[in-house]
Amino acid sequence: MGQTPRTLQPSLSERHFFGAELRRLRERANLSQARLGIMIRFSADLVRRVETADRFPSREFVEACDKALATGGALMRLLPLLDKNRTSDGKPTTTSPAGVGLSSVLSDRLAETSGLAEMIARVPFQPGVLDRAALDWLNAAAGPRPPAAGQPGSPDQVDEEDLHSAETALAMFRQLDHTHGAGRVHAQVQRYVEGELNRLLANTPVSEAVGRRLYTLAAGFFELCGYQAVDTGAHGLAQRRYLRALRLTEAVDDRLYGSYLLAVNIGHLALHCGHPEPARRMALTAVRGSETQATPAVAAALHAVVARTHARLGREGDCLTHLDIAERQLARSKPEDEPVWIRYFDAAYLADEIAHCFHDLGRPQHTQRHLGNALTALSPTHVRRLAIDTALLASSLAAAGRIDEACATAREAVDYAARTTSHRCLQRLVEVQADLEPYRCEPEVREFGEYVRHRLPLAAV
Repeated sequence: MGQTPRTLQPSLSERHFFGAELRRLRERANLSQARLGIMIRFSADLVRRVETADRFPSREFVEACDKALATGGALMRLLPLLDKNRTSDGKPTTTSPAGVGLSSVLSDRLAETSGLAEMIARVPFQPGVLDRAALDWLNAAAGPRPPAAGQPGSPDQVDEEDLHSAETALAMFRQLDHTHGAGRVHAQVQRYVEGELNRLLANTPVSEAVGRRLYTLAAGFFELCGYQAVDTGAHGLAQRRYLRALRLTEAVDDRLYGSYLLAVNIGHLALHCGHPEPARRMALTAVRGSETQATPAVAAALHAVVARTHARLGREGDCLTHLDIAERQLARSKPEDEPVWIRYFDAAYLADEIAHCFHDLGRPQHTQRHLGNALTALSPTHVRRLAIDTALLASSLAAAGRIDEACATAREAVDYAARTTSHRCLQRLVEVQADLEPYRCEPEVREFGEYVRHRLPLAAV
């Protein structure tokens, strides 16, 4: 009896994604592993091991598969995704307990690209352009449509297979970003956008429906690029990426996704950069511009951002009003009726937003209660969020004068952060140390400072 094919999880790594794509294309061609091996003059065992992510493919292997499967070069365009893993001989890029962690990885990357990284980081965030962008979005009629469908059989048309492959890649990149932080993933995402995504955008879709999905997919990629720019400290670049994603949603009149980008992405970015009033305007514009279309989960996410802006401005009453709306909306939500891109926004994510509100309002006990709910429900793979929320919990404990607990919790946050390459994690840990500064003479605080310097030097103050 033949063996049952191993179940693949494309989001685990670039290598798993490549193997899953090879299997999908082979099965689409109705070929066995043995038959494909004969056609490309490689062994069936090698085909199996590449498909199951046990072996890296050579360039010759990939070129032969593209030719045999008539993919139009689709597999070769994925080959750059494997470069990072290939250099580490396929071993996971997680941190070892011996201290080989974020500091060495970031230091290597900054040494390699310091000039470019510095230039990108210096691109300023410009809150002044946001009001015009929000007004254009709010008043936009149905904008320019995606390219008209081409004639059947035209070369280089974008079809369902192309979209499936790109959507799978986006899901994989998002999962890798959650787990490892932008520092380890953004280069691969950028290469994919510059290569495969731009190729798709330059070609003609087989139908208007495919064209609309393509533009929405492209907006998703630029949203991810913006989020990763925030995570690397390049806030001006993030703003530009988010605005490009917003324009893509305007092109297909996708008001729902556009409202999400305006509030959750651009509004949060403005908050992150210390501009709560522009953030409030973005979030309120998103609420008004989508009120006839917003699903319960989207409405909850938008009102949570409005609440965050009021908390930062010290307006507790307004903050609580919008939190109440967010909670009532989320209680009505049914995941199967929500867009795929908002299904992550569950009770745990709302608890995270509520906790940040209470932290900004100076209510540590409320902060701790809601962070407990958020952390309990978080997936272990969302390492960056675990690091940020655990660090926020440590700050809240410090604000309540519970210094022993604060230091112990902060150590956990350091351990999570050391498994990522995330500027946001570093920034949050710097804030924890600032919150502990009044107690710097306490032995627990001094020991924590030493722990940071040893475990995560880039976060040490």
